[in-house]
Amino acid sequence: MKRLLLSALLLTLMLFNGFAQTTPGTFTLGKKEFLLNGKPFIIRAAELHYPRIPKEYWEHRIQLSKAMGMNTVCIYLFWNIHEQQPGVYDFKGQNDVAEFVRLVQKNGMYCIVRPGPYVCAEWDMGGLPWWLLKKKDIQVRTLKDSYFMERTKMFLTQAAKQLAPYQIQNGGNIIMVQVENEYASFGGEQAYMEATRDAVRAAGFDKAQLFRCDWSSNFNKYTLDGVATTLNFGAGQNIDNQFKSFQEKYPDAPLMCSEYWSGWFDHWGRPHETRSVASFIGSMKDMMDRKISFSLYMAHGGTTFGQWGGANAPPYSAMATSYDYNAPIGEQGNTTDKFFAVRDLLKNYLLPGEKLADIPKPVAEIIAIPKFELKQSAALFDNLPAARKSEKIQPMEDFDQGWGRILYRTTLPASASKKKLIITELHDWATVFINGKQIGKLDRRRGDNTVQLPEIIGDARLDILVEATGRVNYGRAIIDRKGITQKVEVSDGAVFTELKNWLVYNFPVDYKFQSAGKFKPGKITGPGWYKGNFNLSKTGDTFLDVSTWGKGMVWVNGYNMGRFWKIGPQQTLYIPGVWLKKGNNEIIILDVDQPAATTVAGLKEPILDQISPDASLLSRKPGQNLNLSGENPIHIGSFPAGEGWKEVNFEKTFKGRYLCFEALNSQDAKDGLTTLAELELIGADGTTLPRLKWNVLYADSEETTASNSSADKVFDLQETTFWQSQSVGKRPSHPHQIVIDLGEVVTIKGLKYLPRADKKTAGMIKDYRVFLKTDLYKF
Repeated sequence: MKRLLLSALLLTLMLFNGFAQTTPGTFTLGKKEFLLNGKPFIIRAAELHYPRIPKEYWEHRIQLSKAMGMNTVCIYLFWNIHEQQPGVYDFKGQNDVAEFVRLVQKNGMYCIVRPGPYVCAEWDMGGLPWWLLKKKDIQVRTLKDSYFMERTKMFLTQAAKQLAPYQIQNGGNIIMVQVENEYASFGGEQAYMEATRDAVRAAGFDKAQLFRCDWSSNFNKYTLDGVATTLNFGAGQNIDNQFKSFQEKYPDAPLMCSEYWSGWFDHWGRPHETRSVASFIGSMKDMMDRKISFSLYMAHGGTTFGQWGGANAPPYSAMATSYDYNAPIGEQGNTTDKFFAVRDLLKNYLLPGEKLADIPKPVAEIIAIPKFELKQSAALFDNLPAARKSEKIQPMEDFDQGWGRILYRTTLPASASKKKLIITELHDWATVFINGKQIGKLDRRRGDNTVQLPEIIGDARLDILVEATGRVNYGRAIIDRKGITQKVEVSDGAVFTELKNWLVYNFPVDYKFQSAGKFKPGKITGPGWYKGNFNLSKTGDTFLDVSTWGKGMVWVNGYNMGRFWKIGPQQTLYIPGVWLKKGNNEIIILDVDQPAATTVAGLKEPILDQISPDASLLSRKPGQNLNLSGENPIHIGSFPAGEGWKEVNFEKTFKGRYLCFEALNSQDAKDGLTTLAELELIGADGTTLPRLKWNVLYADSEETTASNSSADKVFDLQETTFWQSQSVGKRPSHPHQIVIDLGEVVTIKGLKYLPRADKKTAGMIKDYRVFLKTDLYKF
């Protein structure tokens, strides 16, 4: 009897103190609750991404998560980092995900695994490998492409070889495994999700509880037998409203927010994203009071080292290198106000006998490095790799290049003098040169595609240097080949002549290639590499100040630190101390633009919120005013108050290309604001029109300083972000208008409007007008 009591007591202590077991156990779905070894269990998970954390710091971040009050760690598997070439799998070193899971178990925590194949995560192509794009007609996340499904199954099998032994039923700590990721935001192909579920099981994840995640607005697009359903939403949400429809459909299901967004990610050229502690903690408390499980996305974001940062579309917008995410644990593993707010909250919801773990000491000292100069340089045009020939323009994937830069060169005839150079589908940023002289820059974010050619005497050499700034990781635009993906033409406005017979030069991202340049003392003009050295008497984490540099990438002691771009908001790069060494250290910087100064320094604090003032993406030009006099609206209406999608059907169908949506006032007429999260148009057949070609031509007012609330948020496919008229300083009065180029003439019979999705109501639209024309409005 004493032995039985002792065993029971030990098991209870293991459960209450969060010690993940080492003997076989169970994790199942009960009525309105999860059951761990047959007992009710509320998941308090911390999302951590092992590729965004140096391996030497993995355990420290896990321990910080536990000290915050978490009992579980949630992880993605990134297919494209483990299979960078077809059939070549890498699960060693920094990619040793099994070791990461073992560390989670060592520290007494359970694990949730999300193996994809698609993960999003603001990661290049959402985790899908770039080499899929070598197949011209590739389709992803669908049964319609047998090659995609074949490669998916192969990867899942390799992933399961690493992690299936750690399912809780085998004595490990993996309690749940996810099927795909937010699929309803992409499609509703039931058969694909069923096939992916079966592939996850067949790969070896055949014991752990499977689950899928979607949003409260779209989770019912499909069903998946044998798979738990969870919802994703962000800080400040009304918890009861988020789960209302879900509970109506699944009244006996456990409730879980599988991604509770603690902050948000940063875009190059946009303000640094933050979410208040109050709104974040408020919704978390509401979940705890209702015994709702959650996974904190992110508990610690870390850094998107190397080339792995992704992008959103529409509109195209690349992600910054820092994945700080305004998370409770900062980029370098520091504790923040959010950290202590979470810890202080969760201590009130611990089980009897359970206690918070001690906060671990910092794993590395933060050091400063005095400013030093990079004294050697190598001009890009003097260090070209071997050329390849191509009659027509092709993307970099066709040259077996995954990431980096690509240079296209051809002869420009004298007849092109003073005409326009037009590049169709530039991905993503380019500099154009004539006979080695720069004549223009093009930025995909702005929809740039034309450069005015100068006077040309005789045949000239045309060079187009293209930098890839991250593949789209979300939505239908995920098929995102890099370089120039269609054609280059010369035009006088009437005749278009396609340029052919190209020499192509490929610049990969690996350190070996960067270090092979012919470096010389002195400075250069134009794109190129810079090299320098610095000495350290001791190592520690630091933040490399790159604010005087243009655009490019940094390597320190052979490690790729990621991208930088002078437009901000990020002006520093996090350098982990474990990648530095006492004595001599090497740094190489590739700048495809032009640095203002070739110096760097290591700071003790990051700069994540400094935007270059000349990089504004405001939709309204100085002095520009929309003139709607004489224009007839196709619809005038009023939205009811409250959250959630509002659908409006017009009396008849209308055709046009240029849409103007005008908010006449808000539900609270005194606040003067307009906020709009998502705007969709309903086609003649009743389906929602695609928005990939949409582009904002005008917005009378946008908030782009206090928050990232620009007008293009109305079609960015993200329900948690929204357009907001200016709120800082003197607020402009109603009406507020946005003009959108739909990219082509369409037929519409209605629209859908989503108000802001947080608990706030400011700017929610009441009365409005809709205009649609085939020609442009007057400004």
